[in-house]
Amino acid sequence: MPDKSQIQEKFRTLQCCVIIPTYNNAATLKKVIDDVMEYTTNIIVVNDGSTDDTQTILDAYNDMRVIRFEANCGKGYALRRAIKFAHSLGFRYGITIDSDGQHMADDLPVFIEKIEQEPDALIVGARNMNQSSIPGKSSFGHKFSNFWFRFETGVKLPDTQSGFRAYPIHLLYKKHYLTRKYEFEIEVLVRAAWRNIKVIPVPIQVYYAPKSERVSHFRPFIDFTRVSLLNVVLVIIALLFVKPFKFVNSLNKKNIREFYHKYIILNQDSDSKITFSVMLGLFMGIAPFWGWQMGIALLLAMLFRLNKVITLVASNISIPPMIPVIMYLSYLFGGFVYKYDAVQLKYSSNLTLEAIKINLLQYLIGSFIFATAISVSLGLTTYILLKIFRKKHRMTLTETKVPE
Repeated sequence: MPDKSQIQEKFRTLQCCVIIPTYNNAATLKKVIDDVMEYTTNIIVVNDGSTDDTQTILDAYNDMRVIRFEANCGKGYALRRAIKFAHSLGFRYGITIDSDGQHMADDLPVFIEKIEQEPDALIVGARNMNQSSIPGKSSFGHKFSNFWFRFETGVKLPDTQSGFRAYPIHLLYKKHYLTRKYEFEIEVLVRAAWRNIKVIPVPIQVYYAPKSERVSHFRPFIDFTRVSLLNVVLVIIALLFVKPFKFVNSLNKKNIREFYHKYIILNQDSDSKITFSVMLGLFMGIAPFWGWQMGIALLLAMLFRLNKVITLVASNISIPPMIPVIMYLSYLFGGFVYKYDAVQLKYSSNLTLEAIKINLLQYLIGSFIFATAISVSLGLTTYILLKIFRKKHRMTLTETKVPE
């Protein structure tokens, strides 16, 4: 491990600063700042409307870069402002550390080393959540957050709630975010992963003070509700847009050929099982369960013991470019059956749910009819093609076998 003077030089050459958001943590703030100063003087403190002696402590430091809010705006907003401010000062990276004494400045070299190895990554300090001093609510929130982050991004991260992080400021400073409180630290992780920014962990130490000394501004009911609502929004965006787009972008001749051989030709499932898996995926992809189509399709595939991979791939028929076509044809099919007060709608690539609301019942009826028609017709086509191509494959294998 390099000595402190070497780490100080690396902070300068990497254009890296330390960001300390603080709100009424006067009892621990000075020690945190002093510990960080052993490694760098590139420090930005955000005084988020503190009403204790925080500002007096900060005034004692000469040339300390401070952002001060008169009223408390929330940790997320403090971090957002600090990231933009750090960029304006020429910093490319910002390591955030909490002011409550939970994090150890001695772990800063770990982040610096990781920044050198992964210069465009968002690095998250992973705490040991199994130690006895961890509060029960923190352990539950930790598992809850990790689960939803992995569902939304496909990335497995051991600690999504840690505030000890290294942000690639040069990649994030232009972005606009929805949240201002604790949930920002979830939003920024998810959206970074969606942009293909690596989100990687590094092990860190953590100290939880005795309960009598612990200062926490996390409000279990209110803040947990805010995090839950954010995850609902992120899940819908992930299922409706992010995952389908990533699936389409990943397609190429090699991937399609590999999928065809692995999941169709070499699949041990019967022709009927593969066909019904395709039919279920197509039906759910068109049916009006927007945002939940893939999830419901997966549950039904498990329930009926169908091929889950094929079902999920088929459900991606509702990728964003196809959505206006599916909605229009659903509306059209509904008009054939729903004669009362049926509305004629012209096709447009800008067709939205707002237009559909003119006569929602017509769309709902039509979507189920259209979904059934497509799943049956393409299911029948799939079954015929399976009989032809899998038969050819089996015949080829038979012909190439060496006689005994």
